[in-house]
Amino acid sequence: MLRNITKGLISCGIVGLVVGCGGTEESAKVLRFSAIPDEDTTAQKERFQPVADYLSQELGIKVEFVPSINYGASVEKFENNDIQLAWFGGVTGVQAMTAVEGARALVAGENDLAFKSYFIANSSTGLEASDEFPGAIANLTFTYGSSSSTSGCIMPSHFIMENTGKAPLEFFKNKPGFSGAHDRTAMQVQDGTFQAGALNYSTYEKLVAEGRLDPEKCVKIWETPPYADYNMTAHPSLEETFGEGFLDKLQAVLVECGDEAALKALNRKKLVKVDNDTFAGIATVMEKVKFD
Repeated sequence: MLRNITKGLISCGIVGLVVGCGGTEESAKVLRFSAIPDEDTTAQKERFQPVADYLSQELGIKVEFVPSINYGASVEKFENNDIQLAWFGGVTGVQAMTAVEGARALVAGENDLAFKSYFIANSSTGLEASDEFPGAIANLTFTYGSSSSTSGCIMPSHFIMENTGKAPLEFFKNKPGFSGAHDRTAMQVQDGTFQAGALNYSTYEKLVAEGRLDPEKCVKIWETPPYADYNMTAHPSLEETFGEGFLDKLQAVLVECGDEAALKALNRKKLVKVDNDTFAGIATVMEKVKFD
């Protein structure tokens, strides 16, 4: 009797290393989810946990949120299959899809299909809102967000090139800075660390609504034409882990999301279907915008 109990404990211990004692192989399967740290980089897990909770409940699987310290880290984690789902920007989404064959863009926010960037300036510059591209920023100190940010760097650079015929390093008298995140860009322009900058419109509007940004001090001087941006992209390994058709099921659950906490975490009111071709324009722009 004792020998049988001991044998059972040993067996359980060996299996437990893989799936946990008394568990199953199914319970050991985990979908790991991450996001680009586009704002408030110190509170990522708290911000995105409602998305993980929603997916876990609707899909009946374990979902974990994994923070990323910067944009590049989120793509690297995806490429290495350390995460299998990510809330990317247009650029990081394209980078992930290029790095991993079979990766699929599943959804975007409804407004992400017509996203835009704001060019902003400290009020001391005297610049005001205009429909004309603000060529005067060439002589000012200027900051982008992350160098891998669609709305905080790549697309603003694209529109600089379209309107001036010059690459950013040719256009600006002073080498532009990189704040690392949209909210940092706004705050650094407001406090005068930089005289001007570019960021996504939704972060600017959110900061103003929250009272953290004074539009009289940090002035929106120009907004770009629309383009496709943020998206949720999935790793093809999910089909191996959870079965054929899982990506379609995941896409449907995201599109049907009415969970207020999850949508608030993404700062979106509704998610809609997209595919990799939705971001072909971003891929073309990435080939033109260079900073070296």
